Amino acid sequence: DVARRHQAVAVAVETPAQLQRRRLQARDVGRGARLLEDIGRGGCDLGVSQLGDAGGADRLRYAAAEKTLAGFRTPLAVENKWQTGFDPVTAADKDAETAIRAVLGARFPEHGIIGEEWDAKLSQGEFDWIVDPIDGTRAFISGVPVWGTLIGLLHKGRAVAGLMAQPFTGETYVGLPGGSFYSFRGGEPQPIRTSGVTELKHAKVTATSPDIFEQAGTTANLARLKAATLQLRWGLDCYGYCLMAAGHIDIVAESALKNVDIAPLIPIIENAGGVVTTWDGGPAEQGGSCVAAATPELHAAAMRVLNG
Repeated sequence: DVARRHQAVAVAVETPAQLQRRRLQARDVGRGARLLEDIGRGGCDLGVSQLGDAGGADRLRYAAAEKTLAGFRTPLAVENKWQTGFDPVTAADKDAETAIRAVLGARFPEHGIIGEEWDAKLSQGEFDWIVDPIDGTRAFISGVPVWGTLIGLLHKGRAVAGLMAQPFTGETYVGLPGGSFYSFRGGEPQPIRTSGVTELKHAKVTATSPDIFEQAGTTANLARLKAATLQLRWGLDCYGYCLMAAGHIDIVAESALKNVDIAPLIPIIENAGGVVTTWDGGPAEQGGSCVAAATPELHAAAMRVLNG
């Protein structure tokens, strides 16, 4: 077709330097995607053990789970990052991110790292890893296993691969170019797809907390969506997006997201057939008010209602 002919012409006129650059970009996407795929294949039922000479994926899995599981359902000291409201952080958040950064930095020294708890490490090229060691800290400190470790790979700011690992339940969701997959306690990864629901009246919705919408001034927007849909469930954090990618939930609507809250989840959603954007239809990688839906039709309908 025309697009393929144009692409072929563009490749044909590339200089040797441009061709080498494109090959290196493809290599880095492939390396990052394979790492996340390996993590998914290994599952997350890890316990605590020595890392030894395990491969990069094993080191990354252990680095995260060793720190988070050690603190889950234990009496933890909790800090509040906000002067007004509540945005909790624990030593488990900080220690897990430190461990993940160490593994990524050793494996991909030229890549940037964007994290929830520590300052960003600048990239020497076009790739960045984006990490939320415990997405859903409120759930974590309450003993509720809907939190997860999020790790994503960005190329020029666009999310190209992502992972959500829930080590307590032993579940892993991975989004890679060409597909999204679910594995349970080290089992063989299974492909997942969104539900295919296209009408709001049949849609099941989730959002994290009414407090977030109150703080963002978007309570009325969500109320309209709730009135137009089948049901609204609260409190699933990153787990809700993965349940949507697997076909159990149809819409996730949020306000005031950070980039680390959403960017690693985008490849899981999109490669399962879903759509995710900001409420004004822009890319979701930088966070803000975002909506994810099982199908383009459902996404468009949700956008119309949210925007009034």
